Formats: sequence, structure tokens, C-alpha cells
Amino acid sequence: MKKRIVVISDTHCGHRFGLTPPAWWASEESTDDRLQKHKKFQREFWEFYSSEIERLKPIDILIANGDMIEGKGVNTGGIELITSDRHEQVRMAKTVIDTAEAQAVRVSYGTAYHSGKDEDFESLLRDTVACKDVKVSGHPFFEVNGCIFDIKHKISRSTIPHGRITPLIRAALWNAIWNARGRQPKAKFIIRSHVHYYESWKNAEWEGIITPALQYNSIYGIRECEGVVDIGFIYFDVEDDGSCKGHEAVLADFGYLQVSAEEL
Repeated sequence: MKKRIVVISDTHCGHRFGLTPPAWWASEESTDDRLQKHKKFQREFWEFYSSEIERLKPIDILIANGDMIEGKGVNTGGIELITSDRHEQVRMAKTVIDTAEAQAVRVSYGTAYHSGKDEDFESLLRDTVACKDVKVSGHPFFEVNGCIFDIKHKISRSTIPHGRITPLIRAALWNAIWNARGRQPKAKFIIRSHVHYYESWKNAEWEGIITPALQYNSIYGIRECEGVVDIGFIYFDVEDDGSCKGHEAVLADFGYLQVSAEEL
């Protein structure tokens, strides 16, 4: 049977500009200037995610590819957080995953800064999400109707626009080398996340994708990074004979968050 696979990543639940389910939205009564923008974004962001996920149902496999929670926000003193309780953040991520109502869920571990340096809080999702077919791992490979997926959260960032596909090609070459040694299956699709921008590249043998993120703004991004941020997720339809036209991207545009020139 045809299988629909949805890949989400970098929800950073617990961050004010992460993907936030309704139970954790900023209060309507708040008059704080900063929270005004948070309130509008949280509601529109959730509406985007939940409506697009509903449109894609039924979903056979949901891949949650890491950094599903924000963590304690140590580098920014926690000022960007809805809550610093990582158990509460996991409950938020559980709601994100449960919204998809997928038949199977595969979670990849994110980075230690967000998910826990001394423990993996994303492991809690194995026992808390509604789906009964859940696995959590660091670098999973799995087969869908004959198509092999190579999944990992982290990939290196490029500081130049035309260099962004280079890490994908490197990952494919490493997969080919590991495969030649009999240590990894040969992947048809190589999926990475982490860098909060969307890129893809393909040839006759494989397709690589860096997924868009489900978080928008952060102090780190504003002060330390250049380049655009892409918001959204991707999905695949794999036919029963193993054929697949490739991925489709579902992207959001929150124009009111763009920076305008300051008048002097």
C-alpha cells in the first residue's frame, strides 16, 4: 500500500517562537509589548501546522527529526522561554506529535544543548505519545516499500548560499562508503535538519533534503547567523512498488515578522 511519510523537526517546544500548542499560548490579557508579537505568532503558527497536518492525513509515518524541545535556554538566561521545565516541554512536543495521528512515529535525537547534556529528554516521547509504534534513535535507517531513508538531525551549516547543498552531498558520499563496507544500507533519501533552512538536491540515485524548521526567531539566530530562515515541514508519498516522485515541502510565510528599516 502507498505510505505517506511526514517529516517535522526543530519545533523547539518551550521557546516563545517555537511551535506552541494552544494550552501554552501567551495570555490574551497580557499587555507586554514583547508578548503581543508572541501571541499573534503562536496562534497563527499553530493554525498553519495543525491545518496542514490535517490536510495530509492519514499519515502512516511521522518522523520527528530532533530538537523537539528548547531546553533550559542557558545561553540566553532563559528569557526566551515559555517554561524551563523540560518535562513540560516534552508534553508540548507530545501534543505536536499526537496532532498528526500517525500510525508510526520515529524520533531522532536532537542536540545536547536543547535536549539534555546529561540525559536525553526526547527519550520520554517513546512512552508518552499516543501512538503505540514509537522508536527513538540517533541515526535511524528504515525501509518503506523498498525505499531506504537515512535520517539524522544534525548537519553542518554553510555561511554561503551556494554551499548549502555541500553537506548533503558529503552525507551521501559517506553513506556510499559505509555501504561499500557493508555497514549501512544504500539510502534513496537522505534527510537532515538542525540549520533552520530548507535545501534539497537530487540525482538519478538519491535525493537529499535539509528540512525547514518549526521555529522562527531567537536571540542566537539574530545575533550570530546570516541567511534566511525557512518555516515548515516536508512529506513523501511512497507507492506500493517503491516508486516515489520525491518530497513535497509545506512552507509558511509570516511576513509581519520581517525586519524593517529604522528611521533616524
